Amino acid sequence: MISETFVKFNNTSSGIAQQKINQQISCPNDSFCQSARQEIFYFILILRLMYYLIILYLYSVKQYLFGKRAMSDPTVEFDVFNNLRDRLIAGAFEHGAKLRAEVLRVEYDCSASNIREILFRLSMAGLVDFQEQRGFRVPVQSKTRRHELAEMRILLEAEGLERSINNGGVEWEARLTGAHHKLSHIESRISSTGEVEPLAALWSVAEKEFHQTLLAACGSTLMQTTHGLIYDQFRQQVVNAKTNYGYYSDNIVDHKAILDAALDRNAPLARQKVHEHLARNLRENHADIDTK
Repeated sequence: MISETFVKFNNTSSGIAQQKINQQISCPNDSFCQSARQEIFYFILILRLMYYLIILYLYSVKQYLFGKRAMSDPTVEFDVFNNLRDRLIAGAFEHGAKLRAEVLRVEYDCSASNIREILFRLSMAGLVDFQEQRGFRVPVQSKTRRHELAEMRILLEAEGLERSINNGGVEWEARLTGAHHKLSHIESRISSTGEVEPLAALWSVAEKEFHQTLLAACGSTLMQTTHGLIYDQFRQQVVNAKTNYGYYSDNIVDHKAILDAALDRNAPLARQKVHEHLARNLRENHADIDTK
């Protein structure tokens, strides 16, 4: 609407100026006519310059307000947070890389302050490291960190699964079976093609859903929330091309063994299978990264 108004203003001003020129053309005084033409020419030039400056200003204001308005929408902020979190977990950034708000604000079309706020939230979730004077960085890969996260996953998943076995009913069994069916289909496709990268993102989502469903009937929201945070940090540690994006060929057998023990209501065996599934990530067992 504003742009159309100024276009009309530009055309109208040009038309008025042209009428004045036509009137002056019939003037018998050549010197006066020449002076009038020059004045009108500069008048038109100034009008056009003002027009483009105003349009440029309005465009800048629109960009600023759009970005501010977009991030004031909780839904948009939630989407940016989730997208950036998923990228951090999926290995879209190199371990140890600096996360610059000035760069990310362009990608997400919002202000740098909004990005910093989201990065602070992600640092509280353990997916971003923050240090004064150094800013935000992707956590580096660490054998110690991976070992600690694997231990926490074993503790939470073994205990949570046992509680789900004791508390869960047919609905939980159906959810767990459905989650495993989806995961198994994706893992079978990866196994048949031998290529992980094309299905890595899809597999990662399905694998998280399966492991979260193990705890779905544990009766503790805090345990489930803590497990979700630990799981994301763990995935961030193991996901990169060198570690085959965290995928192992034994996953198909491991996940099936966990499912069978859960459906058989065999809690001790289920705990054992969870430990065996994650034990490769303990310090004494993994050697696919050479950091401390």
